[in-house]
Amino acid sequence: MFQTFVNAWKIADLRKKILYTCLIVLIFRIGSAIPVPFTNIGEFGIIADPNAGTFMNYLSMMTGDAFNYGTIFAMSITPYINSSIIMQLLAVAIPALERLQHEGEEGRKKIASITRFVTIALGILQSTAYYFYLRSQDKLVTDAAGARYTGFFAVFQAIVIITCFTAGTALIMWLGERINENGIGNGISIILFAGIVSRIPTLLTSLYHPETGYIRYGTPYYVLTPIVGILLILMIAFIVWMDNAERRIPVQYAKRVVGRKMYGGQSTFMPIKVNMSGVMPVIFASSILSLPPTVQMFLSNKISEESGWNKFFDIFSSKHWAYAIIYFVFIIAFAYFYASIQYNPIEMSKNIRENGGSIPGIRPGEPTARYIGKIIGRITLLGALLLSVVALFPIVFSQVSTFFLQKAGYEQGLNISLGGTSIIILVGVALETVKQLESQMMMRHYKGFLD
Repeated sequence: MFQTFVNAWKIADLRKKILYTCLIVLIFRIGSAIPVPFTNIGEFGIIADPNAGTFMNYLSMMTGDAFNYGTIFAMSITPYINSSIIMQLLAVAIPALERLQHEGEEGRKKIASITRFVTIALGILQSTAYYFYLRSQDKLVTDAAGARYTGFFAVFQAIVIITCFTAGTALIMWLGERINENGIGNGISIILFAGIVSRIPTLLTSLYHPETGYIRYGTPYYVLTPIVGILLILMIAFIVWMDNAERRIPVQYAKRVVGRKMYGGQSTFMPIKVNMSGVMPVIFASSILSLPPTVQMFLSNKISEESGWNKFFDIFSSKHWAYAIIYFVFIIAFAYFYASIQYNPIEMSKNIRENGGSIPGIRPGEPTARYIGKIIGRITLLGALLLSVVALFPIVFSQVSTFFLQKAGYEQGLNISLGGTSIIILVGVALETVKQLESQMMMRHYKGFLD
């Protein structure tokens, strides 16, 4: 593996792509440490309990703590992900957008342009919600007497803060697109990966915190912490196995003579990955589940704790039992949705037929399309279920362990509810980037990472 890194570094254009990607990640991390003007969040951030597993913890995880400290990139890539989901859903419902998808490169450019505008709109919405949340928590700069600013200066303060957060959203979207064009890997995934990895040292340090760390609490935590470490290793191995699993559909090509040469007459297969959607269903589901709490940020001062609205918003907390069910349904739904976009059984059947091929025992044309569609449906369900196991197991484990620890008289439960999402994103992005780098190296006759 180290020799492969050396070989990759010797390739001039590949070395430039790696360095360019590292530069973009460095800019992202610098922006994640620059606070927005007129904010006064402090060294502990806006999240009171770093182990609570709430919506705030989720956003902090996805942004590499930028959300917790109100920096320029506090919104991170979340508005862009939500915008992409909205555009893909609208493309199914609006014929004009569906036609753009079939217009080739020009159509994709127009959809990408519309997606950017929607991202900015969502960025403004989320930035405004974040501003009002900071204002409600007294995390803004005050006058000399310690009172909130009023009048013109209060309006100016709000405009500057919202504009900075929105500009950070636009800039990070642009950085992701630059990675797609000039770097290695998928830009959105790389930025998510960098944000999550940057929090690992902090999470490890928090285990030994004298007041809130798990290690200080006694025997159950000493036992549970190694168990969590073992489960982490097993989950990583399971994700790697799931990512490499595939269903192979046999295809037989007929012999044909062109001039004096004979072509075809061979048996091959068409591979369909079990986890054909990768990490996207988890990212999409997590992003959609983050929208209700965003609305709650607007109404935090107007909703009483005993009201029905407050109970409704509590459902979208990872500590609520219904959260896991909703999360599971969304992962299944987005897996099917993403698979329907990636795979078109009719087109696949048409391509096989045009190349003189056929699936043994299946008639060409519509029967082949139905057969392929049936297999894709089953594989999508299996892949979504396997993905759900990884995403939901930490949530279930946290709730069960917390229940028994509290029964035993311990105040704090062991919360790793966000661990499944983090692991899926980290391992999925790492495998995706490694394979992309491997494919580029194979073009130059170098052995890849996965050999």
